[in-house]
Amino acid sequence: MKDIVIFGSGNIAELAAYYLSRDAGRQVVGYTVDAAYVAAPSWNGHPVIAWEEVERHFSPESTDVFVAVSYTKLNKLRRDKVAEARAKGYGIASYVSSRATTFDDFVPQPNQFILEDNTIQPYARIGENVTLWSGNHIGHHCSIAEDTFIASHVVVSGGVTIGPRCFIGVNVTIRDHVTIGADCVIGAGSLVLADIPDSSVLSPPATEISKVPSHRLRRI
Repeated sequence: MKDIVIFGSGNIAELAAYYLSRDAGRQVVGYTVDAAYVAAPSWNGHPVIAWEEVERHFSPESTDVFVAVSYTKLNKLRRDKVAEARAKGYGIASYVSSRATTFDDFVPQPNQFILEDNTIQPYARIGENVTLWSGNHIGHHCSIAEDTFIASHVVVSGGVTIGPRCFIGVNVTIRDHVTIGADCVIGAGSLVLADIPDSSVLSPPATEISKVPSHRLRRI
């Protein structure tokens, strides 16, 4: 396997290096960010190289790229950097946790970041550059399009279709055979029972703070 250089220098990049090296057995050799964001010559024990000159330091013949950034601009930044890495001639790495549950028909795609305790049932299809944070249920015959970010403890029921460039927040529940359009933001705790058109935003209200202070509660 080729070495890996990680695009990013924040918490997600640090996590990606941990998972790739300690769980997947990949050798992380450095980090790269756009030149304007290079704050120091090294970080987390590895050199930090400007993206504009990364090929001079890490050859595409011996190095893959993994883009470890969040859902900024509905995942478009992550998508754009994957495209730029391909244009530079790099292969695109992926990570699927050894502690995720998958079956024989599951094929990892480039720049997937699938963390521990995800259950991906048979016949589910997950596109490239999709992040599944920990603890999700991805039901059978689902289709999750490219460039999507799904946070933790989301239930995607059987036969669901999720379009590209979506963000799905923590503890969202999506009923079976629902279609979610492209570029949607589904806020934490949402319950999705019907189809959602492109560019929709679901944001359930937060629990209100009680007017009774905690020191006045009985039996606590």
